[in-house]
Amino acid sequence: MDTGHSKKITTAGLLITLGIIFGDIGTSPLYTFQTILNEGGKISSELVLGAISCVFWTLTLQTTFKYVLITLQADNRGEGGVFSLFALVRRYGKKLVYPAIIGAGTLLADGIITPPISVTSAIEGLNSVKGLEHIIVPGNNLVVELVLVILLLLFVFQRFGTKIVGGSFGPIMLIWFSMLAVLGINQIIHYPLVLKALSPHYGLELLIRHPKGFWLLGAVFLCTTGAEALYSDLGHCGRRNIQISWIFVKTALVLNYLGQGAWVLLQQKNDLGGVNPFFAIVPHWFLVPSVFIGMAASIIASQALISGSFTLINEAISLNFWPKVTVKFPTEIRGQIYIPSINWILCTGCFLVVLYFRTSESMTAAYGFSITIAMLMTTILVYHFLRYVKHYSVWTVIPILIVFVVVESSFFVANAVKIVKRLFFLVFEVGLIFTMYIWYHARKINNRFLNFIDLKEHIPLLESLSQDESIPRLTSHLIYLTKANRPGQIEQKILYSIFSHNPKRADIYWFLHIERTDEPYTMEYGVEELSDKVIRVEFRLGFRVQPRVGLMFRRVVSEMICNRELDITHRYPSLKKHNIADDFRYVILEKFLSYDNEFTVREGFILNAYFSMKKLALAEEKAFGLDSSETVVEKLPMLVAPATKVKLQRAYYRVHQSATV
Repeated sequence: MDTGHSKKITTAGLLITLGIIFGDIGTSPLYTFQTILNEGGKISSELVLGAISCVFWTLTLQTTFKYVLITLQADNRGEGGVFSLFALVRRYGKKLVYPAIIGAGTLLADGIITPPISVTSAIEGLNSVKGLEHIIVPGNNLVVELVLVILLLLFVFQRFGTKIVGGSFGPIMLIWFSMLAVLGINQIIHYPLVLKALSPHYGLELLIRHPKGFWLLGAVFLCTTGAEALYSDLGHCGRRNIQISWIFVKTALVLNYLGQGAWVLLQQKNDLGGVNPFFAIVPHWFLVPSVFIGMAASIIASQALISGSFTLINEAISLNFWPKVTVKFPTEIRGQIYIPSINWILCTGCFLVVLYFRTSESMTAAYGFSITIAMLMTTILVYHFLRYVKHYSVWTVIPILIVFVVVESSFFVANAVKIVKRLFFLVFEVGLIFTMYIWYHARKINNRFLNFIDLKEHIPLLESLSQDESIPRLTSHLIYLTKANRPGQIEQKILYSIFSHNPKRADIYWFLHIERTDEPYTMEYGVEELSDKVIRVEFRLGFRVQPRVGLMFRRVVSEMICNRELDITHRYPSLKKHNIADDFRYVILEKFLSYDNEFTVREGFILNAYFSMKKLALAEEKAFGLDSSETVVEKLPMLVAPATKVKLQRAYYRVHQSATV
């Protein structure tokens, strides 16, 4: 077993884990307990103890058991997330693509509410400060404007990366979780009987006997909405660091929920009266600092979600689930990326959430529905991982599956009532899932029309064309991208492009092929010289590696020059004596839909939607310098930032077919 990717357990690693992984789930005490009590009606000891019991066992079963202990085992060379999991199990079922698409789409869609609800909850905490109770009022224009300004600054900052402030995330979250624990213990001391709420008895009593018992699970679920992020951000910190730090995080969370419950029971009131129990247990002298610490924690939680969204879309692009949009790398940190289009889509969504709901209490009423769907999709993929990758027996996997399905289905049904309050999100969710579905299936339909022919039979013709001086030479090196998996094959349309109409004469014809691997960060290549005039280069890239073809090809050429395997000095004598280098040109071929083809209604709909999306993505493609037509493209290699570093391992293969071998 390859364990090279495992992150070692260190103090620094644990601190970084606190800052990156647990922001979302760590800020849930700001609103979870308050929401449960508000939805539960008249406050009683049964409601309070039952609520804490449900929260504790949800964190235990859903977060600890499912994600921390089981799902984190499904690491794809140290990487996690729904697409990493899909890459591990896709060979075991063609239909597994649908759980992956639905899981990714719903996770992204419900994610637009996490930054608004976290930041709004923290800002509303200022309402508890004496003198600000009439200024900071939940839902008023001042609160909404403050939240919008903070969110705008957060999204604007994404283009610069988080390298500068990233080092402070861990210490801030350490302070946050320590504060949660201390505040909770301070209240438990005054009412130690609240500890009996850890018994599952009180949770079952609440669900069975309370008039709204089962439906309160919709509010209880808020305590574990960040669990999916534990797996999605696996690659940043490593499994062991997450598992060890979770012990501290869960302890702090449970202590804080117990403390909030103890305070509510000591008040002996029938309702909260608009007071948030979280800020109510904070001493008055520490209230303002606690609000600012909460705001910092909320911003960190939002940052983790945004970064996770970028990673998810980048994986979707690599696995052909999403159109090729601009992906930038603002820092030298591995995995830190920035996708402008997704950034501003998320920003717009967050703004609309704040303007529509205005208060954190209203936001919680619409939060969690899609996350339950994402978790159910993960469960389906995890089952296949345990059964076919880990080779667990059926009698071991089925009971685990039943526990997850029962728990998550219960949360799903309890959250289903929120769909009326979250119709606003359905357009976003359906749009994301629809885009992935269309893009995936359209490419499959397109691939059916690829006609591959034997390249080796046409090598003599390519050599003759290259030596035919009666035809004007287009370029020294002509490069095509090919989808042919076999080195001896090529698409018929490529040879049609070379020979038909205006023959494209060149000194050397290059055919580049990209093979995607199930590992996330594989970067290696192989060169096969089919003749003096025809060379094929195959890149094997992990699904998280951005296929920057221009940069990678130049690396290949540079290495071949260093090894004296290639001479790119210009062929013209007047240029050769001055060591002027040859020119390299790409040809990008665009396929157009012919109305002569016969498709089913479903296929016709998919293809029409696909080509419409390609038109919308045209501006993004131009950012790469990819002109979509059967013309020579010269701009592509020049648009790669020279400072970008790419290391290609030439450990895959190298085949020479020449007289000297």
